[in-house]
Amino acid sequence: MADLKAQFAQAQKDVKSLTKRPSNEDLLALYSLFKQGSEGDATGSRPGMLDMVGRAKFDAWAKLKGTAQDAAMKQYIAKVKALLG
Repeated sequence: MADLKAQFAQAQKDVKSLTKRPSNEDLLALYSLFKQGSEGDATGSRPGMLDMVGRAKFDAWAKLKGTAQDAAMKQYIAKVKALLG
C-alpha cells in the first residue's frame, strides 16, 4: 500500500512535466481518478448550471462512485504513464 501511495505521489509530480496540454477528456479523467484515489466517492452538491467546468469535473468524479481508492490510484498512474509516452 505504501508503495502504491508513493507511485501515486510520483505520478502527481510527473503529470506536471507534460510537454503538451492533454485533451479535455484526458484532463477530466486525470481529475476524476485523482479525486477518487485521494478522497473516495464524490461528496457535496453538484455545481449549478452556470459553472460548466465545475459541473463537468463533478460529473466525471461522480461516475467513479464505488471504485476503490486503490483501483483509482492504479488507473491514475497508468493514465499519467500513457500521457508521458
